[in-house]
This record gives sequence, C-alpha cells and structure tokens, in this order.
Amino acid sequence: MEEDRDKKLREKVERQARRMKRAERERPTLFAQTIYIGTLGLVFVLPVVGGAYLGQWLDGLAEGYSTRWTLSLIFVGLAVGACNVYLLIRE
Repeated sequence: MEEDRDKKLREKVERQARRMKRAERERPTLFAQTIYIGTLGLVFVLPVVGGAYLGQWLDGLAEGYSTRWTLSLIFVGLAVGACNVYLLIRE
C-alpha cells in the first residue's frame, strides 16, 4: 500500500517537473517579445502611412486644394492596420 502511494507521488512529482521544464523552455524571451511588439507596430502603421502618401499623390493630381483622398485613405489605412493587428494577435 505504502509503496503504491510512494510510486504515485513520485510519478506526480516527475510529471510536474517535466511540465515546469517545458514551460521554461517555451517561455518567450525579452528579445522575442520586443520583435513581436515591433511587428504589431509595423503592421498597424504601414497601411496608414501608405494611405497618406497615396492619398496625397491622388490629391495632387486633382485641380485646386483638396484633402479628400488623403483623409479617406488614412481612415482606410487605420481600418486595415487594426484588422492586421487583430489577425496577428489572434494567431
């Protein structure tokens, strides 16, 4: 009886130790977290900046003073960037 309890206890401790070692190996490092945050920033900012430049170019083609395309494409870039961040975080 006592041997069975000792054996079960030993198995539990060994299983817990394996889980702790695996968790330690799979823990993200500070460098990996920094890269992840940087990637999130890029996938959000690039569509906004691209929309601003494209909108400004399109507004330059129109006669007179216009910011219609610039503002519209900045808002589209915000929506696309937010969608990109959501999809990246969901993975």
